[in-house]
Amino acid sequence: KAQEEDKVDQIFAAYDKPNSPGCALGVVRDGKFVYKKSYGMASLELGVPITSESVFYMGSISKQFTAASVVLASEQGFLSLDDNVRKYVPELPDYGQPITLRQMLHHTSGFSDVLGMLWISGRNMGSLHPTAELLDLIGQQKTLNFKPGEEYMYSNTNYFLLAEVVRRATKKPLSEFGAENILRPLGMTHTHFHDDHTTVVAGRIPAYRPGQNGEFLVNWSIDYDMVGGGGLMSNVDDLLLWDQNFYENKLGRGTLLKEMQTQGVLNNGTQTNYGLGLFLSTYRGLPIVEHGGALFGYWNNILRFPEKKFTVITLCNVSTAEPLRLTRKVADIYLEKDLQPPPAAVTAFDSDPTVFAGKYFDSGRHFLVSFTVANGNLVLQGEALHRVEANRFEAPITGGIVMFSNANGVLRATVVYEGTTTFTGTRISDFHPDNTALEAYSGMYKNAELGSTYKVSVKDGTPHAADELESSNQTAAHRSGRV
Repeated sequence: KAQEEDKVDQIFAAYDKPNSPGCALGVVRDGKFVYKKSYGMASLELGVPITSESVFYMGSISKQFTAASVVLASEQGFLSLDDNVRKYVPELPDYGQPITLRQMLHHTSGFSDVLGMLWISGRNMGSLHPTAELLDLIGQQKTLNFKPGEEYMYSNTNYFLLAEVVRRATKKPLSEFGAENILRPLGMTHTHFHDDHTTVVAGRIPAYRPGQNGEFLVNWSIDYDMVGGGGLMSNVDDLLLWDQNFYENKLGRGTLLKEMQTQGVLNNGTQTNYGLGLFLSTYRGLPIVEHGGALFGYWNNILRFPEKKFTVITLCNVSTAEPLRLTRKVADIYLEKDLQPPPAAVTAFDSDPTVFAGKYFDSGRHFLVSFTVANGNLVLQGEALHRVEANRFEAPITGGIVMFSNANGVLRATVVYEGTTTFTGTRISDFHPDNTALEAYSGMYKNAELGSTYKVSVKDGTPHAADELESSNQTAAHRSGRV
């Protein structure tokens, strides 16, 4: 046991310093902590260390609690998972076919992401955004990204709207309904949905990001109080109680765990790897149930191995933490005898991985990814990929598969995660136009759906874009602190 704990401490050694933010860790087996430790500081300003009682902002880990609230509301007859969302939120546009709550829970609705809308429209995401403002923004979207049920696309809009559905169907805000039906029955006394930014939260800790000179900068918001896709605050001790319920099934009338851990199904019968607020996957041969959360400087992950009744909880208050990687490294130690060997990297190929490096654009999803090379390995989003075939790579941590193809001299990359294609794009070349060509793009660009106008100009041979909210949105923007 001491050897295991020493190895775990080495994983978190970079955070175990009196001048650094860090992480709280809980290792759970058979419903009890087998190791619980905290590394680094809860507050650099006050010199207070992190503990298992420190309350973190959960980010998207909140989604499983929102999903549980929806299921429990359906058990009580307030709604059905197969209801059209417009039954409860009629101000949403009619897109020609119904969007069900179940599709939203599984991220197959086609809704664009509301957080992306805030950012693109020039709003400060960390400011106060009333529900009416967000509903209006979502309601201005004229089309979906795809027909409901046709594809999987992770979108925070789904869970923001589900929180509103719970409020309208049960006549109680998500914070109240969730507390009555989940948090209080489980004894989670330090957990709540933070839907009022003025609430004093005992044990709440700030978050940070690194500066350019080795220092840390504040990276959190005291105004942000959107709930549904995020908004939950909790700590390691309370999350043990939540983990226990995945084996004890105390809540509601018994349908909750089955509903939450059932994979989504597309219209063509293809299963996705997303249940209700939970990713359902495998890691080194074992089934896992998982979800992470990241917003501002809060980065968290809960990784559960249901067959082994083993869970790793990692909550961090620094934006450079990689909790998904950290939880897996801890699991590697405790489940060493149960896990299959990691895939071996194969390097005996004629072509160097550099040939695949570059930027790839998925025109259907409007998404850009970059592949780089470091230490002889192809790297995607900071993760070194293992080469298993000439044109095929595997991501050892996230479990993704990357495949390359060459058609008529055009290189294409496809990223697949647990059978679901998440990216298909062609490599694009860097664009180096002269000033005359750049000036042709100068001008004002209006986006009616976002209520924003963008001014594009050229300065010193470099294009610049500045956003300006339309007058109809100025009042809400000024109220939320954007001046």
